[in-house]
Amino acid sequence: MDNKLIKVGTRKSQLAMIQTNWVVQELKKLHHDLRIEIIQMSTIGDKILDKSLSKTGEKSLFTKELEDALLAHKVDLVVNSLKDMPSTLPTNLTISAVSKREDPRDAVIMHPTNKGKTLKELSTGSVVGTSSLRRIAQLKKLFPHLKFKSIRGNLNTRLHKLDSADTFSAIILAVAGVKRMGWSERISYILPTDQCLYAIGQGALAIETRADDAQSIKFVEELHDRDTVIRTVAERAFLKTLGGGCSVPQAVHTWIDDSQLYMTGGVFNLNGSRSLIETMQTQLPNQEASVIEPVDPDTCCEFASITTSHKLLDAGFLKAAGHLGRDLALLLLKKGARDILDEARQQNLANENDVV
Repeated sequence: MDNKLIKVGTRKSQLAMIQTNWVVQELKKLHHDLRIEIIQMSTIGDKILDKSLSKTGEKSLFTKELEDALLAHKVDLVVNSLKDMPSTLPTNLTISAVSKREDPRDAVIMHPTNKGKTLKELSTGSVVGTSSLRRIAQLKKLFPHLKFKSIRGNLNTRLHKLDSADTFSAIILAVAGVKRMGWSERISYILPTDQCLYAIGQGALAIETRADDAQSIKFVEELHDRDTVIRTVAERAFLKTLGGGCSVPQAVHTWIDDSQLYMTGGVFNLNGSRSLIETMQTQLPNQEASVIEPVDPDTCCEFASITTSHKLLDAGFLKAAGHLGRDLALLLLKKGARDILDEARQQNLANENDVV
């Protein structure tokens, strides 16, 4: 296997290349003689820059071209930001590894003239840039004196738009991306989860393969991070059960403490005036458990989009996590989440939030 040429698909952006190169280096540490070729591609999301992501009407905005290449055997695996992956994967594709998660929270980056300030301290009418309805819905309620405007482009472009003009007083970016770009010093502060729950899968990298490619699955499975897999399985089960996407604000916070998996999930209308937030927990199996059984996606629907190579993880962990995400979503739906999400969808269609 070490003599095989492995072709890895990735987006062209600097952040995507940083993430992919990290995965490649980790694989080479495990297989010293490995030959790897990186194939760069542009996705729909990279090309559509004149409208908000939530208004494109497209799914798989940052993954479709990569997945098409995978299905066509042009690449053997692709590296995705897990938050970009929809809740349902194409037939015969699977997430074969989820690597250790970076900080999943959101970062405030201030315009240089506002250095040292918080969002609360910005003057009335100040414009904050973000491409996320999730962030807008939560922050609009907390900071009604601010205006929020969609900002598109890769991280370099967004930072340039912030610094080179006076359009934005601040922008909000994922902590993980900022850190991976080496820009930690630009983070003014990190939004706590009691102010802003984060996106499903944010901060985690997913390695996607063909489901029938046993060699590639075997090859990447050692990049699994146990706690990250457990947490993101719960988050994606939550997403799948709600049936939402980037056109509606939904958010999570997951953590593991003393063999308990905790999950807070929320849904919001566009201005945050209506929301539902609940927290649930579940007991994880004994870590000494040795019986490892495959999870059959056909018999447990919430696993259909979150299949991972489970040779290194007891199936009980996947079941506990998947059921927690599903049950939390069902609780929100029982309390009226569907009405809130439908309202958010209609508000988004009517909203004329300009893209800068």
